[in-house]
This record gives sequence, C-alpha cells and structure tokens, in this order.
Amino acid sequence: MSDDLFSSRLDGERTSGSAGASAMAPLAVRMRPRTLEEVRGQGDVLKPGSPLRRLIEGQAGAAGPMSAILWGPPGTGKTTLAHLAANSAERRFVELSAITAGVKDVRQAMEEAGRHLAMYGRSTVLFLDEIHRFSKAQQDALLPGVENRTVILVAATTENPSFSVIAPLLSRSVLVTLTSLDDAQIADVIGAALVDERGLDERFTLDDDARDHLVRMAGGDARRALTALEAGAGVATDAGEKTITLAHVEQAMAAAAVRYDRAGDQHYDVASALIKSMRGSDVDAALHYLARMLEAGEDPRFIARRIVIAASEDVGMADPTALQTAVAAMHAVAQIGMPEARIILAQAVVHNAIAPKSNAAYAAINAAIADVRAGRGGAVPPHLRGSGYAGATQLGHGAGYTYTHDEPDGVGPQQFLPDDLLPDADYYHPTSRGWEERLGERWRRLRAAIRGGESAT
Repeated sequence: MSDDLFSSRLDGERTSGSAGASAMAPLAVRMRPRTLEEVRGQGDVLKPGSPLRRLIEGQAGAAGPMSAILWGPPGTGKTTLAHLAANSAERRFVELSAITAGVKDVRQAMEEAGRHLAMYGRSTVLFLDEIHRFSKAQQDALLPGVENRTVILVAATTENPSFSVIAPLLSRSVLVTLTSLDDAQIADVIGAALVDERGLDERFTLDDDARDHLVRMAGGDARRALTALEAGAGVATDAGEKTITLAHVEQAMAAAAVRYDRAGDQHYDVASALIKSMRGSDVDAALHYLARMLEAGEDPRFIARRIVIAASEDVGMADPTALQTAVAAMHAVAQIGMPEARIILAQAVVHNAIAPKSNAAYAAINAAIADVRAGRGGAVPPHLRGSGYAGATQLGHGAGYTYTHDEPDGVGPQQFLPDDLLPDADYYHPTSRGWEERLGERWRRLRAAIRGGESAT
C-alpha cells in the first residue's frame, strides 16, 4: 500500500465533519464535531487531565501521547474522537478496517508511519475500527509500533476488549469506556443539525412529536438520530413541505411511533400492563407490552428490575427458579445492553408468565410488618439473645437454647416468637400450586414440631 494511498485517505478523512465536507456526505458525517467543545456526552472521559483529553489536545511532556482503545455502543463518538486526536495536533491520520486489512496492510502502515516520523517529525494516528474483528496475528503486528510510539493507536470496538483484544496490546493502551448519549444530548444533536450550515441549515423545521420520536428511536446513538433526521427531511422534501412531521419520520424509519411517554402516565400504564399480564399468565400479552416498552426506548434495566420484583411477588415459592432467572437477566442486561438485551428480557418474561403463581411470601411479610407497625412483638426471648460477649451469661442470655442440629430430625420444640405473638402469629400460608404444594405440608409439620405439637392451621 503506497504512501499516496495513505495520503488520500488522510485528505478525505480530514474534510469529513468540517465546513468543507462534501454536500453529498451523510448528515452524520457533515455534523461530526470539529472540536472538543462540540462533542456531546462523555464528560467523564474528557475531563481536563484525562488520558483521552491529553491525547486529543496534543499534550506532550514526559508522559507523551497514549494509545487508546475506545469501547462503547454505536454512535457514541468513537470515530469522532479518533479524528480529533489526529486533527488537534496536526498529526497524520490513517484508518484501517478489520474487514479489509490484513497483516501486510498493518505492517505497511507501520513502515509508512516510521518514515513520516523520521523524515518530517510528524506522528501518525492509526485508527482501527472494529478492532475486535482483527485476528491475533493482525493485533500482534501492531505491538512494535505501539510499543515505541511509531504510531498512536486509537482503536474502536463495541465488544468488551478484555475478551477481544490481546493482553499485550491492552497493557500498552489506555482503555476508555464510552456511554450512550442521554435523551437531552440526542435532542441537542438533532437541534444543532437543523440549524448548522453543515447540516440542514434552517431549511426545515421539526415538529415536537417528530423530535420526540427521533430521540426515542435513537437509543442513545447520535449517528442513528442524524440518519433518521436526514431521511425524514428527504420524505418532507418529496412531499414539497418544509416541516418534518411525525408521519415523515415514521415513513422514513419504517417504524410507527409508540404512544408511550417515559416520563408520563403511559410509562406507568404500560409497565403496569406488563406486570399484570405476567401475573395473569398471558405470555403473548406480556411480550406485547415488553415490545412496546423496548421500541419506545425504555431503559432495559428498568424493565429487568420490574421483572425481578414480579418474580418474587407473583411467582414466589411456587417456582423459586423464576427469581433466579429474573436476577440473572437483570445482571446480563446491565452487561450486554440493547439490542441483545431484548432476548434476555423475553426469556425472563416468558418464565414469569408461564410459572405457577403464589403471593404467599409477599402476603406473609406484609402481615408481619402490619403486626410490627401495630406495636406487637415484645422482647426477644432470653434464650435467643446473643451470648458471645462478656457479661451475657450473667444476664441469662442464651440459657436454655436448644441447638437445632442436635435434634433427631434437625428441628424440635422451642420458642422463637416474642411472648405476645406466640399464640396467634400465622403469616405464611403456602398455596397448593407448583413447588409450594410440597412446602405446605413441610411447613405444617415443622410448625407442629417447633410449637410443641400444636395443631397446624
């Protein structure tokens, strides 16, 4: 690969996102931030003194520029930050893609970078998009150049680098985790594109409901928001209109706006419908409401938390594995994110919906809390009190306590409740559904044995 080819790439990339960008370039490219001040979000990793900010600002000193691996969802600014790292310090910019580049291309890029550094004193930013697709051999070929700073590596990935990037390369780079933009930041991106001369240059206005739909459908992805806005503008143009409406955006995105306000009544109405559909064992209805929430851009972590609550409140001990599934789903969703999180949430919803139902544990704790709030429950019986400190024996703490494991069946008569609750405390009533059917008989036998042969109720 010749230096001329690298130079042409450099020239083409430097015009992207600038005032000189081709009018034929996609809106997301034309609106690419030219300075750090134009970057939305990522405040934590771009704060003064951070490795990424030092790299972009071209600060040298004893530390020198650090190679960086940018990890984050699509549309969070990985490519933008790579361009800024090259442009801010007038460095040379070279881009390689894992889809088309081989080991030979990587080595060629290293050689060219070394020549430019030696002849012109100009460092090279090597941008590798989708580095997780690079083979081990390709990544190994990067090591010498990164080690001696022949190149400043800026690599982008949407997958966890711990699993997709070789350890020697990770240890020679700073890992920067980028986060999805919030709704306000996405709205700001859209607003800027409407008025900026690089964008739509005030040729269109945007209805509020269309803006809200764009924000929801973007899912924190600025590129997706701008692509959809540009497509909506195209539909409006074809219709001979200067206002981009919800209908234009829907047509452009081929996705109907979901009537769902995450901050309003419908947020709670749809979430309530999801819970009640799982409680009522209607799998299809539960999946419908799950889909509505996801398509409206609801935070999947919020949905996962609601499913966990339902697994305990509505399924309970009739199927204890429902809570295990829900908790596992909650952790998985937090690590994986959308769009794959939809699959995990669907599994948890289906499990909850088809499981046998019992709210016995839920009702039991509510009944116990009601007694406590009513002032019931006296002193802890002396034999149950802590006896592991000096003076406890003199106070009679622990005297008469029966160690349960010494009993023939691992259970025996003993008072555990305070005196005033002993006669009538009766909170847990197992149902005859699912696994709880077996628990009911066991609890009756345990209660009779503990309370000295009293009849089970």
